[in-house]
Amino acid sequence: MAFELVTSLREEVTCPICLDLLTEPLSLDCGHSFCQACITAKTKESMKSHGGESSCPVCRISYCSGELRPNWHVANIVERLREVKVSPEEGQKINLCERHEEKLLLFCKRDGKVICWLCEQSQEHRGHHTVLVEEVAREFQEKLQAALWKLKEDQQEARMLEAVIGEKRTYWKKQLQTERQSIQAQFKKLKDILECEELRELQNLESEEKAVLGSLAAAEDELTQQSQLVMGLISDLERRLQGSTMDMLQDVNHLVERSEALSLKKPKTFLKEQRNVSSRGPDLKKIMQAFEKAHVISY
Repeated sequence: MAFELVTSLREEVTCPICLDLLTEPLSLDCGHSFCQACITAKTKESMKSHGGESSCPVCRISYCSGELRPNWHVANIVERLREVKVSPEEGQKINLCERHEEKLLLFCKRDGKVICWLCEQSQEHRGHHTVLVEEVAREFQEKLQAALWKLKEDQQEARMLEAVIGEKRTYWKKQLQTERQSIQAQFKKLKDILECEELRELQNLESEEKAVLGSLAAAEDELTQQSQLVMGLISDLERRLQGSTMDMLQDVNHLVERSEALSLKKPKTFLKEQRNVSSRGPDLKKIMQAFEKAHVISY
């Protein structure tokens, strides 16, 4: 019953032109469907012989090439039918042509397919070189066996290459990890050297800062004291000049001596050259020498 149903469905989705299951079916407005290649060839033939007019190969209704449209529903049915397998009780039909239900006795060398005598006469295989299945079975069995052996050898070689690649991957991972650790260790030494040099330079700068600022503070105190003496003498002189003649001359020699003896002393710090900041930076040459020495020791 199932076989009859499948056979009936196959007839419904068989191309009226090539008498095979529809391939990429196209439908006309009249409802008939054909293989895309079959109806396209038929349309071109009709256009040449009938002055551009085409008609359905089944019902002869005229159509234009633009009316051809894909029939996805029929295409899906065909795909399902191609997947259908016969039941055990119908096993005797397994070596029969699906299309013509004739024994599959011939082999089409051009298409590489097993066919029946009706297929040989069909448009699809007409004029092709065909031979009996028994004549080519051993030939292709040997070819397939040789291909199988070659593929198995390739498979074995691929596995060996995969093993070699795996070993190399492990080796290079270890090598690169070792080198990574070496680089990190070297730069850590350099960082330690730079940190020590930075600390030393900052300590030197702090000591110099204390000395310079202390010297400036002492100079400032000295100038303050001198300024106070000058201001005192200025005050005495102004008072003498503003008073009477008797007051001006009273003990005037002592006042003149004090005025002549007093002279402004510049602090010693002003006599030094201004500090050159750029010349007091870190000794990079010394640092690089220390780094190179550490680099050589690490090796």
